[in-house]
Amino acid sequence: MLDQFTAMLTDVAAGQERFRSAWSPFSDDPSLRVDDDRLRAALHELQERLQDNYPFFHPMYAGQMLKPPHPAAVLGYLAAMLINPNNHALDGGPATGQIEKELVADLARMFGYADHLGHLTSSGTIANLEALWVARQLHPDRAVAFSAQAHYTHARMCEVLGLRAVEVPSDQNGRMDLEALNALCLSERIGTVVATLGTTGIGAVDPLPQLLELGARHGFRVHVDSAYGGFFRLIADGAADGVAGESFAAMAQADSIVVDPHKHGLQPYGCGCVLFRDPSVGRFYKHDSPYTYFTSNDLHLGEISLECSRPGAAAAALWMTLQLLPLDAHMGIGAVLRRCRGAAVAWAELLRTSTRLSLLLEPELDIVVFFPDTAERSASAISRRSDALFERAMNDEENPVYLSKFRVKTALLRTRYPDVRDDAEWTTVLRSVLMKPEHADWVEKIHRRVEEIAGELGD
Repeated sequence: MLDQFTAMLTDVAAGQERFRSAWSPFSDDPSLRVDDDRLRAALHELQERLQDNYPFFHPMYAGQMLKPPHPAAVLGYLAAMLINPNNHALDGGPATGQIEKELVADLARMFGYADHLGHLTSSGTIANLEALWVARQLHPDRAVAFSAQAHYTHARMCEVLGLRAVEVPSDQNGRMDLEALNALCLSERIGTVVATLGTTGIGAVDPLPQLLELGARHGFRVHVDSAYGGFFRLIADGAADGVAGESFAAMAQADSIVVDPHKHGLQPYGCGCVLFRDPSVGRFYKHDSPYTYFTSNDLHLGEISLECSRPGAAAAALWMTLQLLPLDAHMGIGAVLRRCRGAAVAWAELLRTSTRLSLLLEPELDIVVFFPDTAERSASAISRRSDALFERAMNDEENPVYLSKFRVKTALLRTRYPDVRDDAEWTTVLRSVLMKPEHADWVEKIHRRVEEIAGELGD
């Protein structure tokens, strides 16, 4: 795709020239001019410094949730970035502001929202902050509850907002324990419960339908953090190459939703999105500005956002991507996700029959968590072996494979492997995010290499 991308750069430059030529010509100020040789030298130095990165683009990188954006997104971002619109107000980004409204409506429809209020954000962290900020406006005296497997941003944002945060235990599948939540609601004033659809640690999907039922019974709102897993809504059909549909179908009844296009939406960092089912929450954002919001009576995105300046280029990049890879169950983004899901299912099957590695949990999305077998069946021994395998795999100069480490409560490990001695509260295991569709063709090679390294470690 790099050849295709390079060829399209000429078209981007031509579009920029056409835009500029509509106004009277002028010369760039001398203070902005730089020498061609110095520019080339600086670019060369930067390229050299950028070599100090892991190969996020390669299938043998199966560690964190990192991958390059699609070339279509880069071209879209670049085309808009050369103009540099600001989507805070239509004054600053009339074209990209309208594009963003269309995109947010498309995402809302994907989740089943009819009416909605929402916008893109600079990250999932900010998107979740806004959702919890609205929660505080509605229930300032009530706590926010979330699973022990939820992203750490919720505890941090509750601290920022001055909200009481309550962690709910997770069950043996890494999902929120509903009995524990029900008991909590009998003793605590809970205003909002965060349901995570795709935890960033193990990819667990909280039981959203049952959470909504508890919400109706106890009077709490439900916010869905699907920053990682939201796009799996497209393939939530229970098919062999899809995911279970019940929780994703229930998203239409949630009060708010967060999704990150910079994960499975193939976008560059940072591009998040927050959606509210009830548009009337826009009243909490109401504010005035002495020098914006004057060029149009239409809604300015800054009027429904806590952020001010935001790159219109992010909206252009997402629009460009979805024109070519649409939000469809069997083509575009859906086809990409089915390949990722297939890779996770395939690796789980290989792990089940391995004599050197063990699967921790059945993958619900595309994250696989496993650990190396040890002669001494204890949490500390597994942690030591996981550390050693990680170091050997990442630092092999000839045939590396890039994994990530993950700490789990030993109690969770023992629900699946009761013979493991709990001589430590936490156990270090290994984790792979198979979020590139190419992983589907490489998973056997990845597994074989990890098994080889486990064997090289000996006893």
